Amino acid sequence: LSQARAGIISTVEVLKVMEAFVNEPNYTVWSDLSCNLGILSTLLSHTDFYDEIQVFVKDVFSPIGERLGWDPKPGEGHLDALLRGLVLGKLGKAGHKATLEEARRRFKDHVEGKHILSADLRSPVYVTILKHGDSTTLDTMLKLHKQADMQEEKNRIERVLGAISQPELIQKVLTFALSEEVRPQDTVSVIGGVAGGSKQGRKAAWKFVRDNWEELYNRYQGGFLISRLIKV
Repeated sequence: LSQARAGIISTVEVLKVMEAFVNEPNYTVWSDLSCNLGILSTLLSHTDFYDEIQVFVKDVFSPIGERLGWDPKPGEGHLDALLRGLVLGKLGKAGHKATLEEARRRFKDHVEGKHILSADLRSPVYVTILKHGDSTTLDTMLKLHKQADMQEEKNRIERVLGAISQPELIQKVLTFALSEEVRPQDTVSVIGGVAGGSKQGRKAAWKFVRDNWEELYNRYQGGFLISRLIKV
């Protein structure tokens, strides 16, 4: 991938190599593939190939997704649980139909208190329903944030809010980032989530940071959070 990014080889060659990993069982390998495909998706979001790379993601991640399923199997290790979250999140974001339907079903049960989602499934489910959600979905997520007893759950929700796609809802998330609902040290995570969520999100987040630069700079002074904000 580094060679492709440097223009030495064709990206097509990289994608061909990636296809060889469909039977790979190792979490670390999938994490690397996921990260690199994310970089490619970001670059291709400015081209006509974005939808095609999403189809590619679905093709590569579907077999491992089907093998892992949604529920833990007896004797499963910690890395399998991590891999399940990674794969389901990737498929959900890419719009894999079966994953999206199951995520919506499980999210509904979670919100209604019928069957609470396990901690390792929450982020992939939240990301999936937000990416393909509407204002009602966002309102439900913000309500879950308000009701959350644990800071860990609040942070988990804050990190994924940027997955929402519609421009007016992206603005709502950015406004929320600077509200009293979010701890000052967590604001960067919300803005970063928007910046990494979509092409529209990147533009909106960049404008938001410029428009609110004085407040953000005064809030973080010269600390590490201001450099992290600039990086994202």
